[in-house]
Amino acid sequence: MTIKPIKRTCVAGAGAIGSLFACHLGSVAESTILTRRQEHADQLNRHGLRSSGKTERQAKILASTNPADLGDVDLVIIATKASDVEDTAKRLAGHFPNAQVMTVQNGLGCEEVVAKYGDWPIISAVTFMSGNRHSDIHVEYELDTATWMGPWAQGKSTFEQVRAVEQLIERSGLKAKAFPDLLPAQWSKLIFNAAVNSISAVTDLPHVKAFAQRGAITDLGHLVHAMMDEGKRVANARGIVLFEDPWEMNVEATSHGQTGDDDYAHAPSMLEDVRAKRLTEVDWITGAIVRAAVEAGVPAPISETMYRLVKAREASWKFNQH
Repeated sequence: MTIKPIKRTCVAGAGAIGSLFACHLGSVAESTILTRRQEHADQLNRHGLRSSGKTERQAKILASTNPADLGDVDLVIIATKASDVEDTAKRLAGHFPNAQVMTVQNGLGCEEVVAKYGDWPIISAVTFMSGNRHSDIHVEYELDTATWMGPWAQGKSTFEQVRAVEQLIERSGLKAKAFPDLLPAQWSKLIFNAAVNSISAVTDLPHVKAFAQRGAITDLGHLVHAMMDEGKRVANARGIVLFEDPWEMNVEATSHGQTGDDDYAHAPSMLEDVRAKRLTEVDWITGAIVRAAVEAGVPAPISETMYRLVKAREASWKFNQH
């Protein structure tokens, strides 16, 4: 099978992750961005996009709020939050007929949403890199870990196509790893995220060392460990052999990864949403484990409790306005 070269890319959703993709891909392909705001598109068209931190890049960008203005592309990366994927997929409908579409959201289920709006080959992906978006035209590359990707099991993307995307991303200066089957890796991150994000959102704690401490009865690590064990039981009931142990991922991150110094601890995305009083991605992350547990007939009381507590926190903002 001859794999078509990837010469033009489009990133839909230029927050920190989307900006990192678009800026780096601009060094190896033509890079376009689908924005929500006209002002954002104008700034990108005028000044381009800069990445600082782990890498230094300056990319020329074609940006628009209208996908029709961007022409055809070979790869679309949807880099919005999971809760915004449906609106984004609606905007993409009828455009980019020759593209592959890659989703990089936390949680499960975004591929099915995208598939409702077009017959694109879909690549499933999860990313561990992070950045700090300083402005519409400047993003700082902070955590330089890989994006994991694989063919969506219910779609028509092939592993060879995924490998081509992996190689493109690596040539751009970012890290990537292709899997023939992403589910083991996807579930590893899902279980990690469900515990860390939910507990962070409820406690208002960033991902600090306390998440891995279990020396005293009051230590938070007991809750994190128990919730991750519960998620592992759900995965096992679904026949999924995890790629990495979520607890070990948590220990690694809190010992000398992005949270080695509690003064610079990483704020998980759901904590950022809670602090900004925005709806979180809990339905796609912790909620996905709860739904999978019900389908598998596996008790998941900790996940259910944390899911309800985060949903209650969301509801409190509206209640407290009165």
